[in-house]
Amino acid sequence: MTRAYLALGSNLGDRLEALRRAAELLDAAAGIRVLRSSAVYETAPVGPPQPDYLNAVLEIETTLDARGLLDAAMTVERELGRQRLERWGPRTIDVDVLTYDGQRIDEPDLQVPHPRMHERAFVLVPLGELDPDPPLPGGRRMRELSLSPGELLGVRRFAPPLRVGG
Repeated sequence: MTRAYLALGSNLGDRLEALRRAAELLDAAAGIRVLRSSAVYETAPVGPPQPDYLNAVLEIETTLDARGLLDAAMTVERELGRQRLERWGPRTIDVDVLTYDGQRIDEPDLQVPHPRMHERAFVLVPLGELDPDPPLPGGRRMRELSLSPGELLGVRRFAPPLRVGG
């Protein structure tokens, strides 16, 4: 089994239900077992004007390779109505592979660790609940980053961790 972390985000419709449903669908997918969830956080969007996001991070175990995990994430996005109309635009659900067993993967449509995760407090805060020092792009570690108080204040706790697993 390989350990990985997935980021969930939603800013359209019932955002919390979209996160819950994504966690359920991932846990039900062949080769994936959701171990635990961070709390759910609300944050301002990155990109064009749009509603605030809810974000959470899931810790999973998987027998899938990284490409298979990405495919499973995209299947969940499609099932929950994700439409890719605008870069960084609003979405019913976003599922990103953040880390995959400490591996570094650099392919055109799959980069692990996620290439921008170290720039986004809305990823780092929930991820830090589950792994205090995950690998980051460029070989860095979270303990080497310094987030400004303003960045951290923009990440507001919204709900307890998602219920996962059976």
